[in-house]
Amino acid sequence: MHTSALRLTVTSPLYRGATIALFLSGLGFSAAAPQIASFLVEDLDASLAAAGLFYLTNLTAPVAGYLVGARSDRTGRRLGLFRVCAVVGFVGWSAIAFSTRLWMPYVISAVVLAFAGAATSQLFAAVHDELKAHPHPNGDGVIAVVRMALTGGWVVGPVAGAFLAAHTSMRFMLFATAVCTLAQILPLGALRTVPAPPAADDSVPRGPGLRAMVPLLAFTTLYVLVYAGEPIKYAYLPIYMREQLGFPAGLSGAIIGIQPLVEIILMPVAVLAARKVGMMRLMVIGAAFGVAANVCFALAGTAAGLFAGQILMGGVWGIFAALGIIVAQRLLPTAVATASAIFLSSTALASALGGAAGGVGAAVTGLPMVFLVPAALGLFAVLGLTVMTGWTGTTNVSLR
Repeated sequence: MHTSALRLTVTSPLYRGATIALFLSGLGFSAAAPQIASFLVEDLDASLAAAGLFYLTNLTAPVAGYLVGARSDRTGRRLGLFRVCAVVGFVGWSAIAFSTRLWMPYVISAVVLAFAGAATSQLFAAVHDELKAHPHPNGDGVIAVVRMALTGGWVVGPVAGAFLAAHTSMRFMLFATAVCTLAQILPLGALRTVPAPPAADDSVPRGPGLRAMVPLLAFTTLYVLVYAGEPIKYAYLPIYMREQLGFPAGLSGAIIGIQPLVEIILMPVAVLAARKVGMMRLMVIGAAFGVAANVCFALAGTAAGLFAGQILMGGVWGIFAALGIIVAQRLLPTAVATASAIFLSSTALASALGGAAGGVGAAVTGLPMVFLVPAALGLFAVLGLTVMTGWTGTTNVSLR
């Protein structure tokens, strides 16, 4: 009888440490993310427009992630770079917490925190290396468990951040994020992984060429189209429920909160389902769920319809959160740290795309028709992922 993925995770110092570290990462970042605009407005006297522009600083994250990932693939020293990125994150969030000028958080986020975000990709690369060195039938389940921890942090973080900011101050909450970022190092202690030796015919590993990266870049682009609906939803769904539908705060909170609950329940189910139908085919279904969810937001106009949309959206992220990083690594197996960094930093691009598309869409169509914008983007993703299931370069992306 094979050891379960959960037991395998708990008994391995690396898997267990990575799980706890990613929970702390998700907890810290998600605590700060919804509060940073309020901090800029209330503590640094930014205008609402200037506060909104802060999220564009995330556009440097893919570049920084690629540089860190390429370095990691050349040296194979995943955990060393992970610790460096965690320390950089602590410095960056601490500096934002104590900022006295409006320009400071923008520069710090674009230059410093861009590199801090690469810590997560290094952990996933380290887990991948260990599973490759010691294969196990439930290896993909281990990755799903580790990824669930990151999602768990995102479930708890926004509530914890709002509570801490309300009972202390915005600056204290941001410093707490810095502490969480640094605390990622503790669960892994002094653990080290052994770098894989370079190939005999190439003593200096080189980065993958553009041709080799095409499947990964295509998949990541389609993931951006799926994810772009999230900033639109979080920006406009609460306003729609409050101002046009007149929902009480408790009902609105329940509608918003059901998605991460469904997501974390469905993540292990997605791994089991992928063994039957294949990961890429399952992601086509997930992207279609996203289209249906946004149509519900746009056309339902009732609490039941919005609950249905959020449950469908939980299905989207139950699939993509559990399997996305696995697919990305398998699409570029010779450079898993680079693949992890590119895929995980794509959420920054998606946030920028979603913010811009949502702003234009809201101005043109108003609420709730703005949700047809992410529905259209998701439809393109469905078509693209369907094409990718037939690519010869992606036929190995299966759990079967």
